[in-house]
Parts: sequence; C-alpha cells; structure tokens
Amino acid sequence: MRISQNMNGTNLSIALEGRLDTTTAPELEKALKDNMDAANELTMDFEKLDYISSAGLRVLLSAHKTMSKKGGMKVVNANEMVKEVFDVTGLADILDIE
Repeated sequence: MRISQNMNGTNLSIALEGRLDTTTAPELEKALKDNMDAANELTMDFEKLDYISSAGLRVLLSAHKTMSKKGGMKVVNANEMVKEVFDVTGLADILDIE
C-alpha cells in the first residue's frame, strides 16, 4: 500500500493506494498517529484503494473517534467495493462519506 500525506494548515489529507489489510493497517495507523495531533480536519482519499479489511476498518474507526473531538473526518472517492464494506459493517452510518 502507498500512503500519500499532505498537511495544509490544520487540514490533513491522506490518500491510500492499494490494499488496506492486516499487513498494511499498522502503516496507516502510524501515519495517522504521527500527524493527527496537529490536524483539526482529516480527509481520507480512497480513489486508488482497491480493498479494505476489518483491520483497516478498525484504524478508520479509531481515527474517526479521535477526529470527532476536533473538526472531523471525511472519506472521499471510495469505490463501490469499499462503499459496500462500509454499508455491510454499518460504518456508512458513522463515517462522513462523500
């Protein structure tokens, strides 16, 4: 998985490419921990994300919990497969998905 990060003021954008699974979730978790303290808003761009597992969902839920105490978190450009995972797990009702 490739993680691209951009901090614009207090807005953190993270774009993922590839698979977010048990093997790669710790990489995302580290990237978020390294940058979320300085961020008030978080945008997760999933345009090039091919797959997300329960391990990836756990990292997203944790980030959402942290960012909900600040300015918030949104997911953008999720493909149909990722949206279906969000729907089936109930995360579509929790996350701000655009």
